[in-house]
Amino acid sequence: MPLSPPVSRRALRHTRAIDVQAYARDDGLWDLDARISDIKTFDTTLASGVRAGGAPLHDLRLRLTIDLDMTIVAAEAASDAVPYPGFCDTIGPAYRALIGLNLMKSFRHELKQRVAGIAGCTHLTELAQILPTAAIQAFANDVWSPNDSADADAATALVQPFQLDKCHALRTDGGAVARYYPRWAVKAGPA
Repeated sequence: MPLSPPVSRRALRHTRAIDVQAYARDDGLWDLDARISDIKTFDTTLASGVRAGGAPLHDLRLRLTIDLDMTIVAAEAASDAVPYPGFCDTIGPAYRALIGLNLMKSFRHELKQRVAGIAGCTHLTELAQILPTAAIQAFANDVWSPNDSADADAATALVQPFQLDKCHALRTDGGAVARYYPRWAVKAGPA
């Protein structure tokens, strides 16, 4: 269902775009290539000079290479467009501090410990925060089975599917789990 129609005429002034692409590599690792861009529709005066309308204020990229356990084995960042050239675009090497972190184990907390504030770039750090769920989507059906199939091997059959109790639709005491994952459904407690 789409959003409701705007209640007033409006003019586009700013676009932030976030794109994440996940690649399975020949060596068994995965690359998560993420990009964030900010573009104004009009000429913008920055402290560093005028940025033409349609030209990016930010065009930043982050690549995390992960193993099948979702542990980061390599990290790199690049800044193609920044508001303060020669300054913003020097922070890329700081993101190597993410190597060794696991996307599923306190990643967002550890991310903030390592590259928040002056230790990193606000936009690259914000971009990194969405990579755990992007990796889960990438791994679904490729690395992990999202199904609760009777065809699952014995070891898999004993493990609750990873996505259960991670959002309101897939709560184990809800209707979707009762229908699609009945083995893992639990009755709701008393109200």
